[in-house]
Amino acid sequence: MAAMMQPQIILLKEGTDTSQGKAQLLIHDDKGNVTISNDGATIMKLLDIIHPAAKILVDIAKSQDSEVGDGTTTVVLLAGEFLKEAKPFVEDGVHPQNLIRSYRTACNLAIEKVKELAVSIEGKSLEEKKSLLAKCAATTLSSKLIGGEKEFFATMVVDAVIAIGNDDRLNMIGIKKVPGGTMRDSFLVSGVAFKKTFSYAGFEQQPKKFVNPKILLLNIELELKSEKENAEIRLSDPSQYQSIVDAEWNIIYDKLDKCVQGGAKVVLSRLAIGDLATQYFADRDIFCAGRVSEEDLQRVAAATGGTVQTTINNIIDEVLGTCEIFEEKQVGNERFNIFSGCPSGRTATIVLRGGADQFIEEAERSLHDAIMIVRRAMKNSTVVAGGGAIDMEISRYLRQHARTIAGKSQLFINSYAKALEVIPRQLCDNAGFDATDVLNKLRQKHALPSGEGALYGVDINSGGIADSFSNFVWEPSVVKINAINAATEAACLILSVDETVKNPEGKVNTYSVMSESAQGEAAASAMGGRGGGGFRGRGRGMRRR
Repeated sequence: MAAMMQPQIILLKEGTDTSQGKAQLLIHDDKGNVTISNDGATIMKLLDIIHPAAKILVDIAKSQDSEVGDGTTTVVLLAGEFLKEAKPFVEDGVHPQNLIRSYRTACNLAIEKVKELAVSIEGKSLEEKKSLLAKCAATTLSSKLIGGEKEFFATMVVDAVIAIGNDDRLNMIGIKKVPGGTMRDSFLVSGVAFKKTFSYAGFEQQPKKFVNPKILLLNIELELKSEKENAEIRLSDPSQYQSIVDAEWNIIYDKLDKCVQGGAKVVLSRLAIGDLATQYFADRDIFCAGRVSEEDLQRVAAATGGTVQTTINNIIDEVLGTCEIFEEKQVGNERFNIFSGCPSGRTATIVLRGGADQFIEEAERSLHDAIMIVRRAMKNSTVVAGGGAIDMEISRYLRQHARTIAGKSQLFINSYAKALEVIPRQLCDNAGFDATDVLNKLRQKHALPSGEGALYGVDINSGGIADSFSNFVWEPSVVKINAINAATEAACLILSVDETVKNPEGKVNTYSVMSESAQGEAAASAMGGRGGGGFRGRGRGMRRR
């Protein structure tokens, strides 16, 4: 049953091999949803994995995604390769604890080496820093579906991350998807943009553009409603009925009057703004939008400096937000409400365009990785050479260190060093180059005694090797440190398992596979004959005879 429930995975290119470049995975689940992705974390989340060891790999991919945002495929590849290298030793009777000890030593040495090779980007001017961060974002995007436009999106991502400053909340960067157009039609709003909400009659009469408006944010309904409670009113005189109806109208008009007196020109509410309120605001040249999502409302509050109100009493200037320009614009087939030139400026919105919905969703996942990488690079401002350069250098360093160790540990650390070469090898395979040839060139370059080859990695443009650092193929050192740590821990955890205990097949949930008649007989005998036979007697809900 579990096998039937697993989502199907289809390779878009049938028989994709090393000569055909990177494969995008198309995952089709039982609900009919289709996901096209080559993002490690996304694929791992969508797979319904039963095997406990495989679940550990899923967990480390998720942890890498939440902690750093990129390197999810790297961490799974490394863990798998560590285990592959350990397998011959385990089969030869080596105790797993000896392997684990050596792997942990090698992990610590590798992390120290990464820190030693890392280059700081601190102390640079804002323009220099933006340029350096854009290089990191471009490196992340180069392996994604939108890799062809990596420079365009890298600049956009850096501007968005710098806009939110030191704010740790990732939801301050909104990503809105609008099908249609090309990727180049995507744009960044230095403020908040959200899709026009459901609107009532009178909406078209409202102004669609304001300069320096005051913005009122509400979390209350502005709608004519009957009393919610089951109240009962008894009237002795029919003429009193009108006074009750008038009271209901007076309540809503009182709320609307107070909103207008507050001086706001834009009114947003998380709850509904009804047709009466919409027309009322339109007559007074005020823009309103109801049913705004919680996330968008909070982003507007952060950007404009306003505070979300749960009452319309005591609306003062301090609780109102403001921005330089508010306007409603047409983007594709959708209308967007855009707040730009916000005083707080702690938020940004990327509006993504593209042909198919699945393509835009994959672009959003790619941008999420790039945003996380740029944030990490800003906080931990050290970068290392990408393109497999750092992995080859650590591998060389560990092989050299292993020669100084007497005993079996030398072999184990050597196998750990060999496993690290999987990253440049996989890069070559994905780009359709001969991995053996490129790796031999890299080993020769990194082995130079002068150390000049330490920054050389795979050049996927020419199919050879190149100085990754001078070609601006960079990644934050925290990504590599986290990946090596997580992959080593996962490999050690799986190695430390002696045996798996499993229920024998056919004895699982014995009661659930009994036939209905057998269940009936068992229940009847369990009742001990009470009631004159199985299930006879007066049950609940039956009329007494």
